Amino acid sequence: MKKNYLSIDIGGTNVKYAELDNGGHIIEEGKIKTSQKKDQFLENIDQIVEKYIQKGVKGLAFCAPGKIAHTKIHFGGALPFLDGIDFAERYQKYNIPVAVINDGKASALAENWLGSLKDMKNCAAITLGTGVGGGIIVNGQLLNGAHFQAGELSFLQLNMKEPGFDGFAGGYASAVQMIKKVNRAINNEDEMDGLAAFEAINKGKEEARKIFDEYCKRIAAIIIDIQAVVDLDAIAIGGGISAQPIVVEGINQAYDKVLAGNKLIRETFTRPKIVEAKFKNGANLYGALYNLFIHVNGEKL
Repeated sequence: MKKNYLSIDIGGTNVKYAELDNGGHIIEEGKIKTSQKKDQFLENIDQIVEKYIQKGVKGLAFCAPGKIAHTKIHFGGALPFLDGIDFAERYQKYNIPVAVINDGKASALAENWLGSLKDMKNCAAITLGTGVGGGIIVNGQLLNGAHFQAGELSFLQLNMKEPGFDGFAGGYASAVQMIKKVNRAINNEDEMDGLAAFEAINKGKEEARKIFDEYCKRIAAIIIDIQAVVDLDAIAIGGGISAQPIVVEGINQAYDKVLAGNKLIRETFTRPKIVEAKFKNGANLYGALYNLFIHVNGEKL
């Protein structure tokens, strides 16, 4: 029997939402700008929820930035006003299941359910954006950790010489910062122009390619760090820039260069497959829904 659910992806810029059935098919979708004021934000979410409650959805699935313990958000990442919000508590009056998950973990669930990591028992998803999001699955279980912090890849320290957060993956391996550097190098006044940046990279412009190659090297370092701890079969690369084929290609090349230059790593580690994520920026809606299925219906990865 088909049942429909509401999935809501809370992002720093937009709130995306969709009505999906239990096979992961989108019935209806939309998005609104993310209000930066808590009261207005919650009012907007209430309106979306109320609309789909009236349509008879059988559950509410949320994903959001920040550390999420059960259904309560802590810190809120780029949206600090989310700290302390518990959507299950807020919507308990509707008497339907509510589940909440971190956005990086949602991406991993989406890829494992219906995407490029489908049915794999040991895998991960990396989301490249302002920071570095992540979700890791080991022995068929999503890793949460003792404090619900497992998979927070932005907090991997990659360069101890850089001050503050700049030496951690969230700053040192930021796709947004890479694009800004490329645009400055090609004298493009719009530092956020991703299309112009990748046009220069794809054409092999020396300064652009140098910055991009260094970026791929940093992502390869993250993958090696992950592999040293959890030993995976495959890692899916997502986020907006992953739509550019050169991104996954460049990361694979950077990883192979590390292996070529280090016999110990080459002979000790089994190389994981590094693949393009299927869902790009839409992953979170699917992953949030599958998280609901896991917690409510006892679905297995």
